[in-house]
Amino acid sequence: MPRTPRSDGARCPPPPRAPRTGSTPTTDHGRRPNSTAIIVYLSLGGLSFAVLQSLVAPALSTIGTDLGASTSAASWVLTAYLLSASVLTPILGRLGDMVGKRKVLIVVLTILLVGAVLAALAPNLGVLIVARALQGAAGAVMPLSIGIVRDELPKEKVSVTIGLLSAIFGIGAGVGIVAAGPIVEHLSWHWLFWLPAVLVVIALLGAVFGMPESPVRKPGRLDVAGTAVLAVSLVAILLAVSEGQTWGWGDVKTVGLLIVGAVAVVAFVFVELRVAEPLIDVRLFAVRGVWTAHVVALVFGFAMFGTFVLVPTILQLPTALGYGFGKDVTQAGLFLLPTVVMMVIAGPIAGILVRKVGPKPPMLIGGVAIVAAFAVPAVSHAAIAEIVVSGILTGIGIGLALAACSNAIIESVPANQTGEAISANTVVRTIGSSVGTAVIAALITSHSTPQGLPTDDAFTIGFWACTGVAVLAVVAALAAPSMRARRAAAVAAGVDDFDEVTH
Repeated sequence: MPRTPRSDGARCPPPPRAPRTGSTPTTDHGRRPNSTAIIVYLSLGGLSFAVLQSLVAPALSTIGTDLGASTSAASWVLTAYLLSASVLTPILGRLGDMVGKRKVLIVVLTILLVGAVLAALAPNLGVLIVARALQGAAGAVMPLSIGIVRDELPKEKVSVTIGLLSAIFGIGAGVGIVAAGPIVEHLSWHWLFWLPAVLVVIALLGAVFGMPESPVRKPGRLDVAGTAVLAVSLVAILLAVSEGQTWGWGDVKTVGLLIVGAVAVVAFVFVELRVAEPLIDVRLFAVRGVWTAHVVALVFGFAMFGTFVLVPTILQLPTALGYGFGKDVTQAGLFLLPTVVMMVIAGPIAGILVRKVGPKPPMLIGGVAIVAAFAVPAVSHAAIAEIVVSGILTGIGIGLALAACSNAIIESVPANQTGEAISANTVVRTIGSSVGTAVIAALITSHSTPQGLPTDDAFTIGFWACTGVAVLAVVAALAAPSMRARRAAAVAAGVDDFDEVTH
């Protein structure tokens, strides 16, 4: 049987595995868990988190006006969420590996519910920002959910389910953009939080009463030093990226934060290489199946939110400009539906492909699709059909590639490191999303008419920029290990819970 390498170079037996086919674990209440129910509960939790990530952005001006806050002050509603998710995701993911993924998932969903209700009732901007910081803690839903799937579901369901869950995080972001306009128009911005709260309640009840606790653990203590250094690095980098447009990219605050963030990243690596129980085992970044998946996730985070900035903006510009389409917020959001639908379809398909041929082919196909998705409107975006075709290709690319990324990672690391490995991938994707949003927004701002409207060149340059970045995903996918190399690496790493390895 393969053995799990320890950080000191010695080898120890692999951790105990959760029972699979032929032996179904029971819940804390004595009932056998239902795989379908577990998938539904985890999907709802992931959907609510992803929706909350993007739902607020289109309504930011409305929220600021209603609460008497300036645009720059209101932007902290997004920034607080982003910083909280980035810092807490790896911490909570590691705790899930240590004390039990279900226990931590229940805590996370509870915090998310409190944050959603508090935001819905917020009487002022300060309370809303605190509520958004609480909601950001639910960034750990993704790694915890994937860990639970790996530990509890039969082998034959794992890759497809992970494909679905991975796609849901893209789907939720798209749904948030689509639904924000109608919700604010027909209800109020408070319902941007009430509606996701309903999903969180269902997911929380399912986690409490319908899931077993995983026996797969990595006991230890939380790496306090690593946690502090990582928090400094992520806060500095993401704050600079988020506020750089407002402060100015050459401003001393922006440059200073980027320098602090870069230094802190280097310090984090040194700290993690020297502690016995690291928050994130940085040695995993040297595994080809892991680092290639991180590069793809970074690129797709950039591309996905680049789409969410470029497409609604060009659709809402007046037709009198000659390149706008004159749609209102609600109509513009509906044009993202093809993207969302294709994510729903492509995610599970990616899981099936992973089971048949491994994660590399769907990752590569997804990369090619996203390159084409931006190349089409970069060449011409004069017709609405070109925007629709771009959206369809974007959905296919995101659904395939992100699902393949998650599968690639869990097939490259032992089960007791699932939480920390997927957490790192989630943070990388978040950084990509932040950079993508900031870069595209800066391009639009720097290519504007005297009246402040984006020029046609702004969109051409923006689409070409995303195309160029997307090419990096194709390169990373080509560098991903083949099935034979992946099998050998999995055996060496102590991964023994996949058909490709065990047979």
